[in-house]
Amino acid sequence: MGAGMDMDSDVEERRVQVRFITKLKSPFKVPNTSIAIPANLTRLGLSTIVNSLLKAGDDEWESQPFDFLIDGELVRLPLEQFLLAKGISAEKVLEIEYTRAVVLQKEDEPSLHDDWVSAVDGSCPRFILTGCYDNLGRVWKAAGECTHILEGHGGAITSVSVVNSEGTDSVTVATASKDETLRLWKFDTEEHLDQPSKIRAFKILRGHNASVQSVAAEASGSMICSGSWDCTINLWRTNESDTEGDLVSIKKRKVKNKAGESQLEGGALSTLVGHTQCVSSVYWPEPNTIYSASWDHSVRRWDVEMGKDLSNIFCGKALHCLHVGGEGSALIAACGSDPILRVWDPRKPGTSAPIYQFSSHNSWISACKWHSESLFHLLSASYDGKLMLWDLRTAVLYSVHF
Repeated sequence: MGAGMDMDSDVEERRVQVRFITKLKSPFKVPNTSIAIPANLTRLGLSTIVNSLLKAGDDEWESQPFDFLIDGELVRLPLEQFLLAKGISAEKVLEIEYTRAVVLQKEDEPSLHDDWVSAVDGSCPRFILTGCYDNLGRVWKAAGECTHILEGHGGAITSVSVVNSEGTDSVTVATASKDETLRLWKFDTEEHLDQPSKIRAFKILRGHNASVQSVAAEASGSMICSGSWDCTINLWRTNESDTEGDLVSIKKRKVKNKAGESQLEGGALSTLVGHTQCVSSVYWPEPNTIYSASWDHSVRRWDVEMGKDLSNIFCGKALHCLHVGGEGSALIAACGSDPILRVWDPRKPGTSAPIYQFSSHNSWISACKWHSESLFHLLSASYDGKLMLWDLRTAVLYSVHF
C-alpha cells in the first residue's frame, strides 16, 4: 500500500521545465526565463501561474483568463496528456505561448420586436441595427432602448447593413426586403429622444423582380450590393441626389410618402449574372471584389469592374450565408442546409475541399461571422437555437443556448 502511495505521489510531483512566451504587448509580458511547473496542470492552472508572474511585477495587476498554445495548438488537456498525445518531449524546456482568452459576455436585457427578427448588424459600436418581419427596421442604442424606427417597406425586412458610420454622428444604413426593394436611411446617433423616432428612407432602390435576400456595403460606403431570389446581384450607388456621370437611372419625379416627405428612386448601376438559384448572401470586403453564396450550392468571387465571377466553390448544399476573414482576411466560411460549417482557403490548390468542417450543430446553420480582431475565431448561429464560437486552433468550441 505504501509503495503504491509513493508511486502516486511521484506522478503528482512530476514537473516540466517551461518558458512562457507571448505576442501580447506590455504589461502582459512575463520574464523570459524557464521555470519548473507540475506536469498535470490544466489551462486554469497555467493561467494562475501566468497571473502570479504578472502580479509579481505589478502589484495592481488584476487576474484574467489566458489561453495557451504549444506548437500553434490550443492546450485543452492536462499538460502531460497533451504532450503525450502530440508526441512532444518533456525533457527539454517547453515553450508555451499564452494569449488572452475569449470570454463569452453575459446576456443583456432583450430588445423586443413584434415579429421574427430576421437581420442584425452590430458593426457600429454606437448602435445595433435590426430588421423584422413586421416590415420595420429598428435602431437600438442599448439593450431595450430603441431610438429610431425605419418605416416604409411593404414586406418583411430580410437583411440590413450599416453603410457609412465613421467620422460623423449622421449614419447611413441600408435595408433589403421581400417587397423587392432596398431602402437607404439616414439618422443622427447622438439625437436625444424620449421615445423612438419614426423615419422614412431618403432613397428607394428598385431593380430586382423578386424578394431581396441580402445587402452588403462597400468599405467606403459609396456603394452597396444586393442578392435576390431573382438569382442576380445588383450594384447601387448610395448618394442622396443626382450627380452628372452617375450611371444610376434616378427618376426626376419625387414620390410623396404618407408623411409628406420626398423620396428619390434609384436604379441599379449594374447587375452580376451567373447564379442559378436565390443569392442568399453577399459580402463586399474590397472595392473590386464581391463574394456571394447561393442556393445553387456555390460560393462565387466576382470582379466588380469586369462584372464576371472569377472563381466558384461548390459544396453540394444550398447555402444560406458566407463571410470572409481569418488568416490573411482570405478564408471563406459558408454554411446552409445542413449542420456543417465549412471553411475554404482559396489561396491553396484544390479549393473545392474545405480546410475545416465543424459539425457540432444539430440543425441548419443560418449565419456565420469571423471575429473582427482575431484570426482564429468564427461565430455561427443555427436553427437548433445555439450560437457557437469556434477556434481554428482546436476542435473545442464555446456554445450558447437560446
